[in-house]
Amino acid sequence: GPAVAIFTKKGQGYDDQLGEKIIGTFANCAGGTTPWGTVLSAEENFQSHVTEAVYPDGTTYPPSETPFLLEEMEGLGNVFGLAGNKYGWIVEVDPTNPQDYGTKHTWLGRYRHEAVGIRVEVGQPLAFYSGCDRRSGHLYKFVSKGTVKDPQDKKNSQLLTDGMLYAAQFNPDGTGQWIPLTADTTINPDQPNVHAGGIIALPQRPKGGSFLAKTDEDIQNFKKRFKTLGDLYTGIPEEQQGAILIDAHLAASAVGATCAARPEDTEIAPDGSLFIAFTSGTADAQTGGPNLEIFQAPSEKKQYEYGWLMRLVEDGNVPQAITFRWQMVATGGEIAEGGLGFANPDNLALDAIGNLWMVTDISTSKHNQPVAQGRLDKNQQPLENTELLGLYGNNSFWFLPTSGENLGQAFLFAMGPMECELTGPFFTPDQKTLFISVQHPGEKNQTRRDMATKTLEFALQTTQGEEFIQTRQVPWGSNWPSKQTNDPPKPSLVAIRRINSQQIVEKPNPL
Repeated sequence: GPAVAIFTKKGQGYDDQLGEKIIGTFANCAGGTTPWGTVLSAEENFQSHVTEAVYPDGTTYPPSETPFLLEEMEGLGNVFGLAGNKYGWIVEVDPTNPQDYGTKHTWLGRYRHEAVGIRVEVGQPLAFYSGCDRRSGHLYKFVSKGTVKDPQDKKNSQLLTDGMLYAAQFNPDGTGQWIPLTADTTINPDQPNVHAGGIIALPQRPKGGSFLAKTDEDIQNFKKRFKTLGDLYTGIPEEQQGAILIDAHLAASAVGATCAARPEDTEIAPDGSLFIAFTSGTADAQTGGPNLEIFQAPSEKKQYEYGWLMRLVEDGNVPQAITFRWQMVATGGEIAEGGLGFANPDNLALDAIGNLWMVTDISTSKHNQPVAQGRLDKNQQPLENTELLGLYGNNSFWFLPTSGENLGQAFLFAMGPMECELTGPFFTPDQKTLFISVQHPGEKNQTRRDMATKTLEFALQTTQGEEFIQTRQVPWGSNWPSKQTNDPPKPSLVAIRRINSQQIVEKPNPL
């Protein structure tokens, strides 16, 4: 893709002397398989180990900007002199070809990829959907220039070498449009005051990297200086396009793509619609937060931690559509506050009937964190919703019908072991086995010793909002999966089947 033109040129920034060659892949998150038999992997939090910032010509800041920190085990790319602009991509590998060491498709954009959803239809362009898992991250779509002839043909990989990357702009009325990330796209960032945190990061020029716009005046000055993305990125047209793709997050913010609530998994339903998990609506001082006109709390306009599930339908139900409709189909949080009882949705799966399955990603540091009576802090002020995550216990696995009388409800399917994250729900083609991974059990307190427990209290609410105190006997640490006394916890893969060996879900409305 176009970013190769940046890798192979001498520019403002660091040169690893490798040209288009890249040393491996890391920070791999979710991915998936293609109908033509290849495997995709998303490079996510690469910024912990290599430099994320780039110059206007797309070349990277030097490795010295991300020093090696032994205590934090960060900056590992510094040791190897890795070029930061070569990480943060979607990687494709053909497992049947021992000579295939992986291809990074730069038309798909460089950002903190969480996952990728693939729409493949005969006679239509390919569409790849992916979210940037950061506070204020965007939702993206790549559309190929060519069309699919045979979904199982390995030549479909070549369709990823030419097309266009778009970023989503959501309108409060439930409509939206895809903004092309190309040099002639008009600069038009959102105002800072519509975002959680009241800031938005934009490309800094001529220095490179980014700056935080905090006022309407900052935005107006930015728009006066720069009219199109081509004014922000330098080089011949191919190099400009490569630089835009390398700096996709900031480029998308500059043209008005909606800052979102940590978009995570993206899954295509049988009817062609797209489901997206947005895991957290709070902000931080470095990156800002989501647009509060789109990512709204159920009861009032404020930062909202617990997340949402969105359904997006392309106009005309075609992958190359430039406009779409969207709606939130599920909101996290307590039922008394308008939520459905879960917090921080992450990975998604769809069964053959179209029902949605979702796992949560509550930070381990918040698991079973006590919440005192009255829900007040030590200064007798109401707790922020990030301090109420302990109410939700462990990470969990949920079933959400997408049709029928139970539409709009969420049902707890499974609770994860202590201090773990459940990841990667996946149905076998015959729909008789559901796989789920158990990641880092015992992450906080390690091995559970001698069946240790702690008695903790939580100020819960009834569905009507009345407070009551729940007492929990919480295992301290984990012995998963053996559950034998003092055995160390281990990650695992769980296969779930029905006792009668039939499909996990046999009818559209199984409850």
